Amino acid sequence: METPLAFSGIMSNDYSLNPYFYNWNRVKVRYCDGASFTGDVEVVNPVNNLHFRGARIFQAVMEDLLAKGMKNARNAILSGCSAGGLTSILHCDKFKAFLPHAGRVKCLSDAGFFIDVKTITGEPIIQQFYNDVVTLHGSAKNLHRTCMSKLNPGLCFFPQNTASYIQTPLFLINSAYDYWQVRVSLIPDHVDPSGEWMNCKTNLAECQPQQLNAIQGFRSKLVRALNELGPSSARGYYINSCYLHCHTELQNLWHSPNSPRLFNKTITEAAGEWFFDRNQFQKIDCPYPCNKSCFSQSNS
Repeated sequence: METPLAFSGIMSNDYSLNPYFYNWNRVKVRYCDGASFTGDVEVVNPVNNLHFRGARIFQAVMEDLLAKGMKNARNAILSGCSAGGLTSILHCDKFKAFLPHAGRVKCLSDAGFFIDVKTITGEPIIQQFYNDVVTLHGSAKNLHRTCMSKLNPGLCFFPQNTASYIQTPLFLINSAYDYWQVRVSLIPDHVDPSGEWMNCKTNLAECQPQQLNAIQGFRSKLVRALNELGPSSARGYYINSCYLHCHTELQNLWHSPNSPRLFNKTITEAAGEWFFDRNQFQKIDCPYPCNKSCFSQSNS
């Protein structure tokens, strides 16, 4: 007899672990396209048979779910972590359009607020990478038109340039010291050939003063990018100072007695109250290492 899958965090069906969403229908869509479901290239690569058609996957999944009963939903959330969190931002209004009669349709992005930051040596690595992704996948046809009237398509893959145009309520969950972005966008391995940053990138407590200054600089850029979205009563955010990447599907981060807290709220409390219009949660944590509710500031 097979053992049932044990879901945690926002996917849990246990009221004590997921008090706002435990009794919802929940669907997990495996990420499989490499461009946050924005690709749409008709030609198939003849060498490796790769298809760049993530947008068609998103459309097909939504149509399938609508046919299976989602069309009757009273409340709905599009959420995801990392590339899925970026998906939740880029497709937020499209998701709402599938459910015109639902009472509440909102989006929740977990660790998807990737920013356009240069490396510690001044290279625009993540900008170049995003431009390559958008070009390879033909993503421009699925990015926000208003953004692309002002910026090139690669830049419109960054939430900081797109989120202000989203009409559907959006909740951003992110670390101000996003573990993935620090290690890949700010300090990729090739800019540290001697490994001087390795301990710092693994554990912020191991950073030398000048290294921590660079990490704090990343936080400043992320907070500035968030503030530059402008005010919105429909947008919520939970920006903590824990050195993490992704929160919502990990029970000890989502909701537990020892979960990190921001203004005395766990993530599920902040997100749940925001979704049900009980609290317009818009909070940014103080800089590291002030939040003592974070776990050890390391990630392995």
